[in-house]
Amino acid sequence: MNPSSSTLEALVVPARFNGPAGSGNGGWSAGALAAYVDADGGAVEVTLRQPPPLDTPMEVVEDDGVVTALHEGAPALVARRATLAPEGVAAVSTALAREAATRYPGLEQHPFPTCFSCGTAREPGDGLRIFPGRVDDLDGRPRVAAPWVAGEADLRVVWAALDCAGAWAADMEDRMMVLGRMTAEVLRTPVAGEEHVVVGLARGSEGRKHRTATTVVDPRGAVVGRAEQVWIEVSPDAFA
Repeated sequence: MNPSSSTLEALVVPARFNGPAGSGNGGWSAGALAAYVDADGGAVEVTLRQPPPLDTPMEVVEDDGVVTALHEGAPALVARRATLAPEGVAAVSTALAREAATRYPGLEQHPFPTCFSCGTAREPGDGLRIFPGRVDDLDGRPRVAAPWVAGEADLRVVWAALDCAGAWAADMEDRMMVLGRMTAEVLRTPVAGEEHVVVGLARGSEGRKHRTATTVVDPRGAVVGRAEQVWIEVSPDAFA
C-alpha cells in the first residue's frame, strides 16, 4: 500500500441489489463507492473492473482522491471526481414514458430478469422496475424512456435508477452487455411516491464498447440526476 493511502470503511453490496445473478447492480454498486468520494456535490466517475460481489465486505482504500474497492486483493471498482459533468438527455412527458414502458423488450426476453433496476422478476417495492421502451430518436440516436415511482431514494438508488436505461437504449435485447464505467451527478433527492421519468440515449459504439447517457427528472421537470455510461458487450456464456 502507498504510504499516503488510507483504509476506509468496508463496502458491502447486499444481495438484494444485484444486477446479473450473483453480482452487484452496476449503478447501485458504483453509487455506493461514489459516496466515499469528496466531490463537493459534483459528478463522480466509477470504473467497474470486475463484477461486484454480493454480501462480501470489500476493502476500500483512498489514495490521492482515488477510492478503490478491492475484492480478493484486486480492484473491483475505482471512483474519482469527474473532470466534466455528464450532459444527460432531454426528457419526455410522463404519459409518453408510460406508453413506452408497454414496449419494453425485457417483458418478452430479459438477460437479467432479477436485476434491481430493470428486472421484470422483481416485485414492486423490492426492485425499481424501470422498464425502458423506445420513443422518438434524438438527433438520429435511439432513445428510450420509462416511468419510475420513487420509493427509497438515497444516492445509491438514484445511481441504480440512472443505470440500465442506457443499456436498453444501446439495444441490450440484441446483445448482452454489462456496465464498464459510469459518471453521474445527483442534483436532488427524489420524493418518495412521486412518478419520475427515466430517459436513456445511445451515443455510439466502438467495437464491444457502447456509449450511452441517462437522466432522471421529477414530475415538475427538474433534473434529479444525469449520467453517462460505457457498456461492455459480453458473451451470454459468461452468465450461463
